[in-house]
Amino acid sequence: MSTHSETPTIQVNIVSLQGEIYSGKALRVAAPALLGEVGIHPRHAPMLTPLKEGEVRILTPGNTLELIYVSGGLLEVQPTLVTILADTAARAKGSDQAAAAEARRLTAEAMQHLDRLTSHDRAYAELLVGIAEMMAEGERLRKRRRW
Repeated sequence: MSTHSETPTIQVNIVSLQGEIYSGKALRVAAPALLGEVGIHPRHAPMLTPLKEGEVRILTPGNTLELIYVSGGLLEVQPTLVTILADTAARAKGSDQAAAAEARRLTAEAMQHLDRLTSHDRAYAELLVGIAEMMAEGERLRKRRRW
């Protein structure tokens, strides 16, 4: 009988208008949420929150660090899955400043194509952002309560 226990992981998927940016297992993830950085581990409580521009850090089971710069978007967390729907994203290659500049360039390019979205797509995106903002406000109010 083996006493070896496998380290729990969480599936991470990052997609943007350009397509899939990252898909793989992680030991933990850090993301730039609108209200501050969030750390996510396997079996994290469900959460939906907007993202601001910054880097997503993914620690893989091989103990390598993947850096992906996002220009904003939405973060959805489930106990076994992290999904980031980024406005634009770029994997860090070379200097961090170069990856951030590339993410900003891609954002500007994507903004020029927003008129191609259908009204249904725009409404759905606005609904998701509204839900995330309400959840964030609820969390702020919950933290302000003193028992």
